[in-house]
Amino acid sequence: MDELEFVFHRVLPALNQGLRVSAALIVPSAFFGLVGGIVVGSLRVYGGAFWSRAASAYAAIFRGTPLVIQLFMLYFGLPGIGITLDPYTAAVLGFTLCSAAYHSEYIRGGLRAVRRGQVLAARALGFSTWQSLVWIVVPQAVRKALPGCGNEIIYLIKYSSLAYVITCFEITGQAKIVASETFRFSEVFFVAGLYYLALVTLTSQGLLWLERRLAIPGFGVYQGEDYGR
Repeated sequence: MDELEFVFHRVLPALNQGLRVSAALIVPSAFFGLVGGIVVGSLRVYGGAFWSRAASAYAAIFRGTPLVIQLFMLYFGLPGIGITLDPYTAAVLGFTLCSAAYHSEYIRGGLRAVRRGQVLAARALGFSTWQSLVWIVVPQAVRKALPGCGNEIIYLIKYSSLAYVITCFEITGQAKIVASETFRFSEVFFVAGLYYLALVTLTSQGLLWLERRLAIPGFGVYQGEDYGR
C-alpha cells in the first residue's frame, strides 16, 4: 500500500505536471520541425548551387552535433552575445532546428523519388518552378517520406527528455526532482518510462492512421495488412 500511495500521491501528480510541459514542447517542435524539414529538403534538391550548399551545411551541422550541446549553446551560449532565451523557448528552438535537419533528409529522399518528368510536364502546362514544387512535387515527396518523418517525431518525443538540462522541467525533469527528494529512483523512473511508452504508442498509432488516410491506390507500397489489420 505504501508503494501505491507513493506512486499515486507523489509521483503521478509531479509527472502529470511534467506531461503538460512535454506536450507543450513536443507539439510545436514536431510541427515546425516538419515544416522546416520540407523547406530545407526542398532547398537541398531545388535550391540551386548556393542555397543547396547552405541547406546541406545546416543539415550536416545539426545532424552531426549532439542535441544537448545545441541546447547548451542556445540557453547558455547566446547570452554571451546579448541574446537571452527562457528555458522553454530555448528547448523548442533547439528541438525544432535539430528535428528539421533530420526531416530534411527524409524529404530530400522523397523529392528525389519523384520523377523529374512531372516537373517538366507541369512547366509545360504553365506552372512556375515554385508552383510545380509546392503543388505537385512536395505533396508526393511528403507521402513517400512520411514513415521516416514519423520516426523522427517518435525520436522527438524521447529526446524531449533533454529539456531538463536547461531547467525546463518536463516528465524527466519532474521525475528527477521527485527521485532526488525521495531516493526512490527505480519506482519514479519506471513510471516515467511508462509515460514515454504511452506517448510513443499513441503517436505511432496516429501516424499509422495518417498513412492510411494519405494512401493513394497504386501510389507507393502501402498494404493494409502491414499495419495489423
